[in-house]
Amino acid sequence: MPRPLALALTAGAALLARRAMRRRIEGSPLWPLPALAEPVSGRPRSRALRLTVAAHETVADGVVQLRLEGRELPGWKPGAHLDLVLPSGLVRQYSLCGDPADTSSYTVATRLVPDGRGGSREVHEGLRAGMTVEVRGPRNRFPLAPAPAYVFVAGGIGITPILPMLRAVNARPGLEWRLLYGGRSRASMPYLAEIEKLGAGGDRVRVVAEDEDGLPDLDALFAGVAADLPEGTAVHCCGPEALMAAVEARIPEGAVLRLERFTSRASSGGDQPFEVELRRSGRTLTVAADSTVLAAVRAELPDTAYSCEQGFCGTCRQRVLAGEVEHRDELLTDAERADSMLICVSRARRSPLVLDL
Repeated sequence: MPRPLALALTAGAALLARRAMRRRIEGSPLWPLPALAEPVSGRPRSRALRLTVAAHETVADGVVQLRLEGRELPGWKPGAHLDLVLPSGLVRQYSLCGDPADTSSYTVATRLVPDGRGGSREVHEGLRAGMTVEVRGPRNRFPLAPAPAYVFVAGGIGITPILPMLRAVNARPGLEWRLLYGGRSRASMPYLAEIEKLGAGGDRVRVVAEDEDGLPDLDALFAGVAADLPEGTAVHCCGPEALMAAVEARIPEGAVLRLERFTSRASSGGDQPFEVELRRSGRTLTVAADSTVLAAVRAELPDTAYSCEQGFCGTCRQRVLAGEVEHRDELLTDAERADSMLICVSRARRSPLVLDL
C-alpha cells in the first residue's frame, strides 16, 4: 500500500475512534469517565481579568470603595456585578456602581461585616492601591426592567446596584421615578450626596436614617405608588432580607418586582434529610436536614471545589444526572438548572439525587 494512502487511512481511523469515544462519553453516565466532555465543577463561568486596585477609599462609615483599572474592559449595564477573587482565594460578589461608559475601570463598594465570613474584612484590611486582583464577569441577574415608571428601595450597601439605575432613569426627561433609601445613620450611607443631588428640586428621593427617623414607612410609599404611578411600574429593591420580604409583601397589584440578594434565599423551614449518589465515585451519601450537599460531598471528596457557600459564585456547580433539585441559588439560568446545581445551597426535593462526581 502506498505510504500516503496508509497515512490517510490511519488518520481517518483515529478520527472515527475519537468521535465514537466522545459519543460514548456524552451518552452514558455509567461509562467510567466523566459524563461531561469538559467537567463543570470548579470552572469559572467567564474569562478572568487581572486588574489593578487604582484606589481604595472610605466612602461612608464602614464602607470601602475600590476602583479597579484595566484596558478595554467588558461592558456592563446597571444591576451587573463582578466576582472578585481575593488574595486568600475567597470569591465574593460586588455590584458595579460606577459609569457603564467607562471601559478602563470598574467601581465596587463593600461594607465591613465584623462577624461575617472574612471576605469584607479582607477587602477592607488586605487590599491596597497598587495591588493586582482577579475578577470574573461582569454578569447581570438584576437588570433594570423596561417600565413606564420606577420605584427603587435600597437598604444600606444595597444602594450600590441601584445607583447606576438612578443615573440612567434620571437621564431620561419626563420619566417618573422614586427612591426610598434607608440606613442606620446618614454617616453610614454611601453615595448620599450624589443621590440627594439627583433628587434635588422634587420629592423623588426619601432618605430614612434609623437613628433619626426610625424604620422606613413602606406602607405609605406603596400607597403612593398605587395611587400615582401607572400600571407596570417596576420596583427594584436591594438590601437586607427583612427589607426585601417587607417590600415583597406590599407590592401593589400591577407592579413588577425585581430583587437583588446578597445571601442565598432563606429556607422556608422543614428541610428533610435526603440521599445523594456520586455516580463516578460509586458512593451514596446522606445529607442531614441541617447540612448541605457540599458539606456531605467534601467529607468524602475533600478536593471538591467551592468558595462563596452562598449560591453566587458558581465554583461548586455540579452536573445532575438524575433527581429533582430545589434550586436556592441566585446565579444559574433556567437552562443551566435543567442539568446542574450549586451544591452549597440547593437541595433535593426528594431522594435520591445523582451527581456526576
